[in-house]
Amino acid sequence: MWTQEIQCRGNESQIHLCSTSLAHKYNCSDDNDAVLVCADHVNVRLVGGHNRCAGRVEVLHRGQWGTVCDNFWDLPDAAVVCRELDCGKPLDALGAAYFGPGSGPIWMGIVFCTGSESTLKNCGSAGWGLHNCNHNRDAGVNCSDYNHSRLTIGPHLCSGRLEILHDQTWMSVCDTVFDQQDAEVVCRELDCGAPVQVLGAAAFGKGDAQMWTQEIQCRGNESHIHLCPTSTLHEITCSHDNYVGVMCSGYTDLRLVNGPESCSGRVEHQYFSKWGTVCDACWDMRAASVLCRQLNCGIAVSVVG
Repeated sequence: MWTQEIQCRGNESQIHLCSTSLAHKYNCSDDNDAVLVCADHVNVRLVGGHNRCAGRVEVLHRGQWGTVCDNFWDLPDAAVVCRELDCGKPLDALGAAYFGPGSGPIWMGIVFCTGSESTLKNCGSAGWGLHNCNHNRDAGVNCSDYNHSRLTIGPHLCSGRLEILHDQTWMSVCDTVFDQQDAEVVCRELDCGAPVQVLGAAAFGKGDAQMWTQEIQCRGNESHIHLCPTSTLHEITCSHDNYVGVMCSGYTDLRLVNGPESCSGRVEHQYFSKWGTVCDACWDMRAASVLCRQLNCGIAVSVVG
């Protein structure tokens, strides 16, 4: 349990930049764990596609995700979605539940975007919940740009077991074919800063994914891992004990756990490689605002003790 008083001004970028005080000694139990809810400003997402930049379009309205009807759904509409998700340009504006039917409300119908809007919510439509559709007509998009690598099973988006996308299949990477220069590219591709550590021997756990065994030969200045050359000169045998993991500098030693979604939950702090909770007497809205900013979760909505 973290029991030092955290004294943020509220404008810090990361919680470790806030001062702490030992002037007050708090006696806390697990009944006093600090809990935080942030307002994640993601208003649109793609579901059911083979990568994060393709899928069924869903929008967040009144705290609930819903789909978009494909009435008049076209490339200018798709362009707004791709831009909002930082996914490049639209390749396809798809209808007829191409990525499978959704569930829940159908929030938008007869959508009309010029293509220059910053968010789909700013486009014209028939009105929230007004449509003449069923989920067999859910709209989808396929955008030009997406990441070819990801970090999974880690404590944070910027730390975990490395997987790369090959022929639309996510594959784990053998630790003998991956080095620091390759990690430079992965951290850059994921917008996660610089590599802090490359970890072998399945440091982030084993799995059942296929194994990538070709040697990756990045120079270190590539923007995406798929731009790095590979070599098949050496036959490499790997097992699930040899998964490689990467920790990038974007990794944070704070996290939110056991919440209904990624931007709310119990606050935990990592100290000497161990995760512990934070006493609610040490926590206020200013500290919460800093942590929400640090975790890319928008603004603090509430602090729950």
